[in-house]
Amino acid sequence: MGLGDKISNKAEELKGKAKETVGKATGNEKLEAEGKVDQGKSGVKQAGESVKDAAKDLKDAFKK
Repeated sequence: MGLGDKISNKAEELKGKAKETVGKATGNEKLEAEGKVDQGKSGVKQAGESVKDAAKDLKDAFKK
């Protein structure tokens, strides 16, 4: 996974956490839910990138 992707995914995760926290603090259930969705999307993207990295590492191992 490229550094830019890692930063982007982490930013999305942090944005989601912030939305969730503000939603909880203000009683805004919609904002809280949006925050949880943002965090979930980020987690899925990070997992996908990790799989890509593992596949690349495996491919590189067979080249040696």
